[in-house]
Amino acid sequence: MTRVAMVMAGARHGGAETFFVRLVLALASAGEEVMAAIRHDAAREAALEAAHVPVHGLAFGGPLDLLTRPRLGAALRRFAPRVVVSWMNRAAGKTPSGPWVQVGRLGGYYDLRHYRRCHHLVGNTEGIVRYIVSEGWPAERAHWLPNFTPELSGSAPIPRASLGVPESAPVLLAMGRLHRNKGFDTLIEALASLPAAHLAIAGEGPERAALEAAASRHGVASRVHLLGWRDDQAALLAACDVFVCSSRHEPLGNIVLEAWSAGRPVVAAASQGPSELIADGMDGMLVPAENAQALADAIASLLDDPARAAALAEAGRRAWQHRFAPAPVIARWRSFLATVER
Repeated sequence: MTRVAMVMAGARHGGAETFFVRLVLALASAGEEVMAAIRHDAAREAALEAAHVPVHGLAFGGPLDLLTRPRLGAALRRFAPRVVVSWMNRAAGKTPSGPWVQVGRLGGYYDLRHYRRCHHLVGNTEGIVRYIVSEGWPAERAHWLPNFTPELSGSAPIPRASLGVPESAPVLLAMGRLHRNKGFDTLIEALASLPAAHLAIAGEGPERAALEAAASRHGVASRVHLLGWRDDQAALLAACDVFVCSSRHEPLGNIVLEAWSAGRPVVAAASQGPSELIADGMDGMLVPAENAQALADAIASLLDDPARAAALAEAGRRAWQHRFAPAPVIARWRSFLATVER
């Protein structure tokens, strides 16, 4: 059993924030003694407190925030962790040194200057770990600890009528923040070459108006459904024919893992994370990023060949079970926490 503090200065929504809560709850359930320090968020704090995880909500503001660091330090000294894991740049910068092993957890290709007080760094992809070492960090103190996603198969599909989709229409599903990095504009352009299909995008963000304009420009507005943030991913995945990750920039791709868990065929742009996860043509399909025609062609090939789509989905689910299901990933985290030393 390891006494560990997890520190996250996260946004209201996001893949890292979702996985932070998921991992904290899983470690606590497995018997680890866990404390969480997070940016104030009522829903997140309630979820952690419901599992009897001590939670400290802090401001985690910018340079003028002079209170978070001492308050975090006081909370850590009271809890007396053996290991402190700081998630991403701001948390790492606000976490003070102390009589604990300090770990920085990176979900992207971040500037390592933010992690100068850390003894170990964790990347959630092997590519990020290679980047950490290439920046001069000692290889023996750089560790790959992947994300896991829960079991999402077996859910009843959400009724297509509730999405505004005809029963007979193929459904493409994408999920994520409505941000340019996610490449939803490319996916909307691809939809113009898939005249029978409808596209549902679960997420919210600053690009909503631009995506609505793109849908109108490409003549597909009636077939694009922007659903906002959703908490029924399993039901949405069960209803789709193909899951699409169109990201220009995607360090990992939790959404690929979620689609694999649900047994859905995946077509992805070949950004960093999906390229590491997917064996092209074996457990998913990869296409060049920002290439709408290649994306449309790959999607059409699966819609036209359900047997191939099913085979890719089955192989993706096996990959998830072997490497990214809760049991193997939690075991890796627990082993790391138990053995990490300065």
